[in-house]
Amino acid sequence: MDAKSQPVGQSPTLFGDHTWRKAARRLVPYLGLLYFVNYLDRVNIGFAGPNGMSAELGLTATAFGFASGIFFIGYLILEVPSNLALHKFGARRWIARIMVSWGVVATAIAFVPNPTVLIILRFLLGVAEAGFFPGIILYLTYWFPAKHRARMVAWFMVAIPISSAIGATVSSLLIRHGEGVFGLDGWRFMFLVEGVPAILLAVVTWYYLTDRPSQAKWLTPEESQWMQAELDRERAETEQTHHWPLRKALTHGRILGLAFVYFGNVYGLYALGFFLPTIISGFQQQFGTTFSIVERGLITAVPYVAGAIAMVFWARHGDRTQERVWHVALPMLIGGVTIPVALYLGSPFAVMVAVTVTAIGICCALPTFWALPSSFLAGTAAAGGIALINSLGNVSGFAAPYITGGLQDLTGSQRTGLWVVGGCMVAGALLAVALKAVPSNSGPSKNATSGALTDESGTGKGSD
Repeated sequence: MDAKSQPVGQSPTLFGDHTWRKAARRLVPYLGLLYFVNYLDRVNIGFAGPNGMSAELGLTATAFGFASGIFFIGYLILEVPSNLALHKFGARRWIARIMVSWGVVATAIAFVPNPTVLIILRFLLGVAEAGFFPGIILYLTYWFPAKHRARMVAWFMVAIPISSAIGATVSSLLIRHGEGVFGLDGWRFMFLVEGVPAILLAVVTWYYLTDRPSQAKWLTPEESQWMQAELDRERAETEQTHHWPLRKALTHGRILGLAFVYFGNVYGLYALGFFLPTIISGFQQQFGTTFSIVERGLITAVPYVAGAIAMVFWARHGDRTQERVWHVALPMLIGGVTIPVALYLGSPFAVMVAVTVTAIGICCALPTFWALPSSFLAGTAAAGGIALINSLGNVSGFAAPYITGGLQDLTGSQRTGLWVVGGCMVAGALLAVALKAVPSNSGPSKNATSGALTDESGTGKGSD
């Protein structure tokens, strides 16, 4: 470390740890809050469906799945351009713009008159949100080095299980107690209330976020200079070692392979997110057990609370060991094996145990996965490659609810659809193992003491 960048009397290790923690405390909780609102606006249709929306609009399970999943088609179209724009114009401006757009559309869903308008607005919601999630993943690479990245992504992505847990209860309460407010049905009132925070937080984001450490007035000059120098050094080493320009990041088979790995895990996430409330509602017919709307919301929360806790500890373990591949593949395998058997079990408790194990597997794989592409992509290539992986992977957000709903209509049961979920997760896990951590170096390698990023699987090997 440059002596000019370090306060006198403080060791390099203590100074560095203090600086990274300071940045994490400032940025990650706020980014998690944004993602909480984002993810809830994306999946709250899953709570509206079985609580009045499907009946009022005349939606079959297939139509409900299509309306849920069409979001991801709009999302797919603009994901890469949006992330490249964020890299060019800065996260603060671009994320604020995205939030205003999706907040307006999410609020408008409260007033849908028929299935056609619902489908159009869900498509536009995907267009509006495009670039938000990969933009945050890219933004975290601007602030945190590879050795801390899985943990930072985990703390950010813990918003998924938290929004699914708290969101289930909050959405259920809004549906129950919002009936008749402003002359709206309960499910309409829920969409209205949950859409507004995105617009309000867009204003906060404009003033609160800082694009790069070099621009952070809340860091001391020494901290700002040191952080930027460390991140610039790591980015230069990554570019020198792996030589991935933007064009290669958008066309290479490894990127497509990683997209399928992500597809498999996210397929499970969205199948669970959109249909778990329906599964719990079906306990009455399957087991003769009746739960109120609020009780169903609380039961829905259980798997996600467990997933949130496990996610943080698993990502921390991955950062400590610097092993990535099995930290992605193993939880995906466990989740893929447990989800198909859930509906064959003989009690609501047994079903929820299996679903909880699945949720833990899905959540644990998510943050460590994003350490894989960021270990060999940097700069514009990272912006494009991360966005492409996320957009192609999120095709599962369309496929999962549509296929699961279609199979339910076709067979009269949710079991077949959950077998497909399990198969996709297992296939993604096997591909993650086959791909290994990073591609073979196409340039001169450096030893570990030089700080270069090597194969994070710990084997020193990779494959193209």
